[in-house]
Amino acid sequence: MSSKKYPLSGLRVLELAGLAPGPFCGLLLADWGATVLRIDRPGFVPTGDLLTSHKSSIALDLKDAHSQEILLSLIPNTDVLIDPFRPGVLEKLGLDPEKVLLKTNPRLIVGRLTGFRRDGKYSAMAGHDINYLAVSGVLSLFGPRNLPPSPPQNILGDFAGGGHAAFTGILLALINRQVEGRGQVIESNMVDGASYLATFPRLLTQHPLGNDERGNNTFDGGCPYYSCYECADQGKYMSVGCMEPQFYQQFLKGLGLEPGEAVPGDLDREDKRAWPFMRELFARRFRTKTRKEWEAIFDGTDACCTPVFELSELKAAGYDQRPISGLSKTPAKEIESPYEGKALRPGERGEEALKEWIGWRNGREYAVNAQGAFVKRVRSQL
Repeated sequence: MSSKKYPLSGLRVLELAGLAPGPFCGLLLADWGATVLRIDRPGFVPTGDLLTSHKSSIALDLKDAHSQEILLSLIPNTDVLIDPFRPGVLEKLGLDPEKVLLKTNPRLIVGRLTGFRRDGKYSAMAGHDINYLAVSGVLSLFGPRNLPPSPPQNILGDFAGGGHAAFTGILLALINRQVEGRGQVIESNMVDGASYLATFPRLLTQHPLGNDERGNNTFDGGCPYYSCYECADQGKYMSVGCMEPQFYQQFLKGLGLEPGEAVPGDLDREDKRAWPFMRELFARRFRTKTRKEWEAIFDGTDACCTPVFELSELKAAGYDQRPISGLSKTPAKEIESPYEGKALRPGERGEEALKEWIGWRNGREYAVNAQGAFVKRVRSQL
């Protein structure tokens, strides 16, 4: 094991296996130095989860008492448990966070992460990112006018409003534990997480910047100087965000336009009646050069005009993935591979983890059954 110190070095996390938000929360903890042990379902085939960097796995059948006993034996040595299940699942398994888990370890932090609110009308229903964004009001913000809303991949619900929000809650609980000496249960859900991220757009609904229909506002694609334009090489785009007058002037200079040419008649650029004319004018100009040619014009200026890189272009452009924050004294672990997620096989590196966490060895305190589940050996087997 590395002796290097990270911000969360020494923190032990049990991540009950799920997809997307729960594993992302565990990944953030692992990247910053926590020891993350994922609890997988029994089996020998890797799951579809690719957010496995710096993690280990054991396979437990939580409906089996001998297998569940291993989880309960780990709890006294655990700082954080990530619960990605629907409301009531842990309780049905006899693992109620307040009545069982925190009674076993009062310093434990249980991060519970659901899609819908636990107390809302959809709490018992299945859902995905698009559904959580829909009922949070956030989905209504995305997409061109006069067309249905467009889901922004699953970034805002699963990862920002879900996994990252849960990570933030865990960090807050860890700070509180330093003061009060005890853990607690954290209730996170993707509806409230995404809704909180949309605080500013919600406030803008009472302001001229954002009080119009979707696609007609400053930051949602309506404004011609806060938008994207296709270049001469089809499928390549430049982004424009020159809100301030001095930046707008530099933008027009790069396009080879005088201020009076960019707006019709005696209108100014903030008048929405001028926007269709401006958009068409800018679109025609951008189609006269390739993206590389526009980069050469705008690089090094304050025109707020930059290329829209595709994910496959980031490395060559010098913008490959880095940790979410750069700490000068206690940085995150290295990102193993930004483009090649590795599925973790249930039980992978699990024997080493159990030995490190509680000193158990395969064949002595536990065994692995034919289904791949780790089970505690009963006294008659010892």
